[in-house]
Amino acid sequence: MITQKYINELAYKVVGCAIEVHKHLGPGLLESVYELCFIDELKSAGLNVQSQVYISINYKDKNLGGILKLDILINDLIIVEIKAVETMIPLFQAQLLSYLKLAKKPKGLLINFNSENITKQLVPMVTEEFSKLPE
Repeated sequence: MITQKYINELAYKVVGCAIEVHKHLGPGLLESVYELCFIDELKSAGLNVQSQVYISINYKDKNLGGILKLDILINDLIIVEIKAVETMIPLFQAQLLSYLKLAKKPKGLLINFNSENITKQLVPMVTEEFSKLPE
């Protein structure tokens, strides 16, 4: 059974993988480099990882096709948006929240690898889907 606790433990494991990648690479590289290494680290941790996942856009009960692309989807539950930017802006959070709602996933993580300490800029987000789950 999928619970809030399970998803939070999964997210903790994902953040641990991000920290491991950051520890080895440090800041200042391209987002694509971090994504490649992060995916490898996640798979090594035994997680089910999909990258560059297309989300179908459902608008007014019509499927308009897959237009949006998620960076990483883990265990079909957690969306991870990767950034390698100097400054985190509110738009990134809004983007992740929209992805979570459209994909109907319970939790998302916004991770900026271009920082001295990624946990300080890490943004976890949950949706209504998460609050509906048992603790």
